[in-house]
Amino acid sequence: MTAPNPTQSVAAPRVNPLQRLWLRELGMERLWLRPAPRPAVASEPQAVVSKQDSPAMATPGGAPPAPVRDAAPAPAAVASPVAARSAEPGPGLRNGPPPKPAPKPEVAADAAPAPIPVAEAVKNANLDELREQVVACTACGLCSGRRHAVFGHGGQPTRWLVVGEAPGEQEDRQGQPFVGRSGQLLDSMLSAVGMSRERDVFIANVIKCRPPGNRNPKPEEIAACSPYLMRQIALLKPERILVLGRFAAQTLLGTDATIGSLRGRVHQMKTEEGREIPVIVSYHPAYLLRSPAEKARAWQDLKLAARQL
Repeated sequence: MTAPNPTQSVAAPRVNPLQRLWLRELGMERLWLRPAPRPAVASEPQAVVSKQDSPAMATPGGAPPAPVRDAAPAPAAVASPVAARSAEPGPGLRNGPPPKPAPKPEVAADAAPAPIPVAEAVKNANLDELREQVVACTACGLCSGRRHAVFGHGGQPTRWLVVGEAPGEQEDRQGQPFVGRSGQLLDSMLSAVGMSRERDVFIANVIKCRPPGNRNPKPEEIAACSPYLMRQIALLKPERILVLGRFAAQTLLGTDATIGSLRGRVHQMKTEEGREIPVIVSYHPAYLLRSPAEKARAWQDLKLAARQL
């Protein structure tokens, strides 16, 4: 015979009113109609304590375990509105990651006008306008380290145009070409052939800003600055050009020949107007201060320039 399953529920007996009166007369109404004990629910394991899990059974001589009472079923948890809202998946979790915001339409800013090339900007400038353009020039990186742009200085009308290489430290401080010891030597050389920078000589450089550490100018720096010198030549209309230094001579004559092969003879420079100007090449005064033995050759170059007048 199969033992009854204690977890199965027992249905309460059904009695009609007449049977209830009989039971009351017999004194059996309370016994017969009392509800059956509530069976333990198998889904509530916390109310069942196994023998091996009981501390009293695991320890010899321990106290007998307390009687186990049927645990009343816990009321169903009712989520609070706040918890319910927090449990709801956010917008980004319902359908995957949130969509990327649409890119904002780019507002077309007023495009800055392209800088006018130096050669184009200077072609109609007079000497004063050209000086202002040189002072404000940012055509190459030399502008970031300069104190002063060195435009040039001298007498007008111009008989000789003396062209040097680039400003040094003193020129950068004072904003004037050929100052300091090299400038004093140049003044003495010019005076020896009857010339003066205040009266009939204009002095300028190929490069208008000092290169860092007095290094040689880079090709792009020479290219950026050359239009200023070409415009100075066109405006000053010198009778003679005395070029001092290797890269100044190479720039003006468009050659890579050494200064030793360029000096001692007369070159011709043709302007945009078609006029030819005699060009004499010699050593830079700063080089002559380091190499006094070359002063004799420089003196020959000056006499050659003076004979061409």
